[in-house]
Amino acid sequence: MEIKVYTTSSCPFCVAAKNLLSGKNLEFTEIDLTSDIELRLEVSTKYNWRTVPMIIIDDKFIGGFDDLEKLELEGGLG
Repeated sequence: MEIKVYTTSSCPFCVAAKNLLSGKNLEFTEIDLTSDIELRLEVSTKYNWRTVPMIIIDDKFIGGFDDLEKLELEGGLG
């Protein structure tokens, strides 16, 4: 499973998402958008999502922390 988490440094939901994934011993790649406005705009446009975290699992856009937490509660994170 390949997981990417787009974050910013001041986002509590980003921290929560990373903690959830780490707690499940799932490896993920964090892409910090804090100082990369151009990349943030590109990713936001691609996924039609304006807030962080933006979570992608196996090239499928999951959503934000609430969506990740829901997936976990449904047993979708293994």
